[in-house]
Amino acid sequence: MAKGKFNRVQVILECTEHKTSGMPGTSRYVTTKNKKNTPERLELKKYNRIMKKMTVHKEIK
Repeated sequence: MAKGKFNRVQVILECTEHKTSGMPGTSRYVTTKNKKNTPERLELKKYNRIMKKMTVHKEIK
C-alpha cells in the first residue's frame, strides 16, 4: 500500500443550538473529510430533527 494515501477521516458533527437550548437529546451526524484539504474543523448547516429546523453543526472529533 502507498504511504500517506489515506487522508480521509471520520468526524462527528454536533448541533450548537440544541446544546445551548437545554432540550433533552442531541443531534449528531457522522461524515468524512479530507484532513489534508480541510485541516480546520468543519461547520455545516444540517437538519435537526428534534428542533425541526436547519441549524449549524460543528465538528467535535
